[in-house]
Amino acid sequence: MISPTTIDQVFEASRIEEVIGDFVNLKKAGSNFKGLSPFSDERSPSFMVSPVKQIWKDFSTGKGGTAVSFLMEHEHFTYPEAIKYLARKYNIEIEETEQSNEQKEQANERESLYLVSEFASAYFQKILHKTDQGKSIGLSYFKERGFTQETIEKFDLGYSLDSWQAFTDEALKQGYNIDFLQKTGLTIVKEDKRFDRFKGRVMFPITSMSGRVLGFGGRILTNDKKAAKYVNSPESDIYHKSNVLYGIYHAKQSIAKENNCYLVEGYTDVIQFHQTGVKNVVSSSGTALTSEQIRLINRLTKNITVLFDGDAAGMRASLRGIDLILEQGMNVKVCTFPEGEDPDSFAKQNTLEELTTYLDENAKDFIQFKASVLFEESKNDPIKKAETVRDIVNSISKIPDRIKKEIYIQECARIMDISEEVLFSTLAQINEKEYQEENKQFKKDQKAFEVIKHEQPVKKVDVQFVLERKIIEVLLLYGNKVEDFEDLVLKENKKGELILEPVIHQAKVFEKIFLDLQDDEMEFSNEQFKTLYYSIIDALNQNPDFELKSFINTVDSQMSNEITTILMEDERYTLDDWNRMNIFPKEKIRTVAQLVSETILSLRCFLIDQKVKEFQQETLQRKNDVNRNILEEVKDYSGLKMLLSRKLNRVL
Repeated sequence: MISPTTIDQVFEASRIEEVIGDFVNLKKAGSNFKGLSPFSDERSPSFMVSPVKQIWKDFSTGKGGTAVSFLMEHEHFTYPEAIKYLARKYNIEIEETEQSNEQKEQANERESLYLVSEFASAYFQKILHKTDQGKSIGLSYFKERGFTQETIEKFDLGYSLDSWQAFTDEALKQGYNIDFLQKTGLTIVKEDKRFDRFKGRVMFPITSMSGRVLGFGGRILTNDKKAAKYVNSPESDIYHKSNVLYGIYHAKQSIAKENNCYLVEGYTDVIQFHQTGVKNVVSSSGTALTSEQIRLINRLTKNITVLFDGDAAGMRASLRGIDLILEQGMNVKVCTFPEGEDPDSFAKQNTLEELTTYLDENAKDFIQFKASVLFEESKNDPIKKAETVRDIVNSISKIPDRIKKEIYIQECARIMDISEEVLFSTLAQINEKEYQEENKQFKKDQKAFEVIKHEQPVKKVDVQFVLERKIIEVLLLYGNKVEDFEDLVLKENKKGELILEPVIHQAKVFEKIFLDLQDDEMEFSNEQFKTLYYSIIDALNQNPDFELKSFINTVDSQMSNEITTILMEDERYTLDDWNRMNIFPKEKIRTVAQLVSETILSLRCFLIDQKVKEFQQETLQRKNDVNRNILEEVKDYSGLKMLLSRKLNRVL
């Protein structure tokens, strides 16, 4: 159990733009930050972060909340885990009681898989550093690879004993459930027998972007031809190979800072680059590059440089991944190493300056690289050359940006010594073919389930919903602010006419709103707004130092999401740089009293209008027996509405 003091310290220290900035590449947009949604596949940023309000909103999915809710949503943390993550990030000491074995067993399944994986990582590290077998075999291997003690500890490298069930026995002894050991793939269960999957292997923990252990890669050190050189954890509820990049946790900040990501093939490539000083590097962990992995990088940068061995097989493999990267609208460069070298060996033999110089000088744009590789194979064969040109144009067709397409066509024409007209014609043919395929599929879908075309009714604006929402927004932003309010008191003048006489008085915004709604007996029609309204009023009434950030952290996820939607909706459509255009709009905070008064008056007018309609309906139902009192009521309400409309300076 985490102490309230620790939670308060975490909330006080955490900055939402810093927390989310570790996972999403955020760019300044006025007083806010914008980025691509980490919860959907989008090309135009609709994800917003407000440092002032300390909240975020993803308009593509409707999700929103605080730094804690982001971690819970993005990393699937529990509330305590999110607090612990932020405490570690901001160097806050965590006060808590240790979990018992019984509590470990009672944890939900997903959380149990994380707990088992974290235990395994700690266990393999202990074996590496504290046992004779770990030191003589595992540690010796890492030292031979040139890894320093600091690097080994940084990447939590470990060793699994060359014993059939050493790890499994220890995990069971510590109270971990065999079901979760099996589901993570750490233990293989066959009937009544149990085996350690990674027996006799050096261990590479695979972590999420936030540093949680998801799975493992294990390398065998013997020359057993029957055993696979590398074994990875199987798919589980927490580990999906296609969604994970090895090294992303250690690389994310450097990727965003350098605005480039180096993509390599193996674990040791990543580690050796880091040790040399190039930290913006990740690996697809020996699996074919996937769209999900590319999108993970896309959150941090638009630029990828693919690094691979100089052998032909490696080149061919990299070419297949390029088209996938281009489809995501990213910029791709490719760098090969001298024959017989790979990223691991090259980084080991060179200094940081030599490595960065080589990468800068030898990284080619994808079209230059593809042309040089394929052209070398086809220069004496006209048919192969034609196939090469089509292959390159096919890659260019994947690029969503039309300007980039045209530039690359021009570059291809120059390199391949062929006219631009021919290339544009080929591009048009490819695009037409893709269009026909899409159109064919569309028609097939149309035929599969007949759609009856009908006119959709125009959705009317719910005025009361909008006004109630505005009241909640004002309370959240300015509830404790003291303002001079101009109240309207209804009086009769000497002629017996109703007039509204202004009276100035000072009050807090929440007091003014509460009293006005209470005086007019106005109730919220939206139940969620109603619940939220009374929660805010109660919090403001009890806490003179009310803070929006603290309040959001006390409400449930549904209410937190509603709050962020209300607060960020206006900012979604705000022009980022009015001042640059010599337009200086008046900020809301300078006219809070006017905003409050106009909102309350507008709600009054709306409710009056509703009341008049009710009376009119009642009059129509009594055609022959018209109630004179009802007509008088209608007249009075209509007169009051006219007075309010004058005050609002609008026709209602």
